[in-house]
Amino acid sequence: MKATPTAIPGLLIIEPKVFGDERGFFFESFNRRKFAGLTGRDVDFVQDNHSRSAKNVLRGLHYQIQHPQAKLVRVVQGAVLDVTVDIRRGSPTFGRHVAVELSADNKRMLWIPEGFAHGFAVLSDAAEFLYKTTDYWYPEHERCIRWDDSALAIDWRLQAAPALSGKDAQGKTLAEAELF
Repeated sequence: MKATPTAIPGLLIIEPKVFGDERGFFFESFNRRKFAGLTGRDVDFVQDNHSRSAKNVLRGLHYQIQHPQAKLVRVVQGAVLDVTVDIRRGSPTFGRHVAVELSADNKRMLWIPEGFAHGFAVLSDAAEFLYKTTDYWYPEHERCIRWDDSALAIDWRLQAAPALSGKDAQGKTLAEAELF
């Protein structure tokens, strides 16, 4: 595994070592010891999630104000633009975002520490998205920042208006949101 730092310290692109031949491929998607060496911390994942979404679906930007979750995310079918926003008020990168294309082809993963809002937009016809979390989902603590907040100026690379859930359509701007 190789970790590449992003413009926001602590937020890492993880690239597994892929072994492949004419039969297919194999890679370790998680190894606790190696992961601790890359991130500098030992994590206990408590929940795995799997979603499937159609083209132009946008999910996010989500976070939990209490019981914050760190996440290790990846795509096993299709491609997404994965976006992470620093919502830690005291951070020098507060309000900045990183956008990374994750796909079944590039096999990249993204490590997202606690204190970030997270979302993705589906770029392919469909995408299957997997993520491990360090805390459980608590719907009463979940919050959402608007995907189109002009203060964030995120280019989601969508070719049409996104398909949103009702919750995501009602997200708050960064200025209105309850933050860390």
